[in-house]
Amino acid sequence: MRRSTPAALRTLALLAAGTLALAGCAGQPGAQEGEAEGSASPTSTLTISAAASLQRSFDEIAQEFSAEHPETAIKAISYDGSSTLATQIVEGAPVDVFASADEKNMAVVTDAGLGQDPVIFATNTLVIAVPSGNPGKVQSLADLAGVTTVLCAPQVPCGSASATLLENQGVSVKAASQEQNVTAVLQKVIAGEADAGLVYATDVAGQDKVESIVPAGADEVVNSYPITALGEQPGAQDFVDFLLGPKGRQILEEHGFGDAAAGADG
Repeated sequence: MRRSTPAALRTLALLAAGTLALAGCAGQPGAQEGEAEGSASPTSTLTISAAASLQRSFDEIAQEFSAEHPETAIKAISYDGSSTLATQIVEGAPVDVFASADEKNMAVVTDAGLGQDPVIFATNTLVIAVPSGNPGKVQSLADLAGVTTVLCAPQVPCGSASATLLENQGVSVKAASQEQNVTAVLQKVIAGEADAGLVYATDVAGQDKVESIVPAGADEVVNSYPITALGEQPGAQDFVDFLLGPKGRQILEEHGFGDAAAGADG
């Protein structure tokens, strides 16, 4: 058996090094893919404030938007009563897109010289929400006067709409509490802290812990939802356009929102 010469050993070493180099090259596509993914990293960030009643639909819309616009990252959307959000914006909160549950609070922002021409994108109406099983035996608006009822505060869109609805139907209700957004009203009903509350139809859609009753006159009190892009942040108008487009419209309808045309007259 022949012994390997030093020259032969050097040759084997070179061959082994070449094999490792080729193996390393074989892994390069993965690195290139990583670089390609890195090139699609967001180049702008959006801050959005939206009425509390929009939370479920906007969370879904934001997800769809991000899939189509990887160049734009959306921060966690701020949901609250429209009056609270409008005040925050006027006082200087850095917001790129504002979606209100009524035109009155949108006007607070635009009258301050902020935002472009708002566009109505959806409508909503009120329902009576009661805990599952309806322990208070509520059947109509008149019944709200004799049970523990929670309403939105008057300055909040759902509170203003509730006041109009009750007045139109000649019903006087002393609320056990007045909440700063419609989500808080719904949560008190779900928790059994109230026998009933006035919320939007979209808030009870798909909820199994509450039941809803459509009160007389609800179709005459329609909330129109406007949206506007604030400032010149890249991607803000893209989000508004996406919301107004087919996918945004479909998601809103799936969550129970009405067509924007329904609120054109009021």
